[in-house]
This record gives sequence, C-alpha cells and structure tokens, in this order.
Amino acid sequence: MLKGFKNFLMKGDLIVVAVGLVIALAFSHLVQVFTESVITPLVNAAGGSSTAGIGVRVNGKLIDFGALVSAVIYFIVFIAIVYFLIVVPYRAYQSRRGLTVFGEPGPTKTCPQCLSSDIPAGALKCRYCGSALEPAQLAS
Repeated sequence: MLKGFKNFLMKGDLIVVAVGLVIALAFSHLVQVFTESVITPLVNAAGGSSTAGIGVRVNGKLIDFGALVSAVIYFIVFIAIVYFLIVVPYRAYQSRRGLTVFGEPGPTKTCPQCLSSDIPAGALKCRYCGSALEPAQLAS
C-alpha cells in the first residue's frame, strides 16, 4: 500500500502540476497585493480615510508601494524555496531513475512522410505514420 502511494506521489505529472499550482498561488498573492495597495487606492482617491505605509498620497489615499515590494520579495523567495526544496531534489531523484525532468529536451528529427517534428533523434520508426527513419535525420 505504501509503495503504491509513493509511486503515485512520484509521478512526473503530479509534481509538475503541484509546482505549477504553488507558483500560481504565489502569483495570485502578488496580484492581490498589487490590486489592494495600488489599484484600489487610485480608484478610491475621491475620499475616505488614508492608511499608513510607504508610498505616494493621491487625494489623501496612499498608494502603498511598500506592500507591493513586500509581495514581490515574497514571490521571489517563495519560488526559490519551491525550486530548491522541491524541484532540485525531484530532478535528482528522477535522474537516478534514468529520467530527465525540468531539463532541455533531447534532439528531435522530422519524419519525411508525415512531417511530424517531435520524433526522438534515435527513433527508427515514426510514431505517427510508422514509416522507417534514418537515425541521422536531425531537425534544426
């Protein structure tokens, strides 16, 4: 049971989706703070009370650049943590298993029959039309 759970967690697609979700959540926070600290005060500049912070005042409303800078720093630190604590160990684990993830794609070639261009360079048959290929036909 635990081996099956480990295999489920270590599937490449699951990790890629999880990393994408984490980045999306961090970017969502960045956009939320930008909206709350810059856009909303500009819209509400017609009146009301102002808040404390570092920024520029427009009609008594604060455009809070301090919160925006804080969100940008949060985003950069968060992405660095995700990269070094999740992506790098996962890439090392997968390379020990003989798989390449989050790296440069290998060389490809084009099928002369169906013109598909994403065929691995070492393939002897096209995966789409089944025609024979020569290993030396690399795409540029």
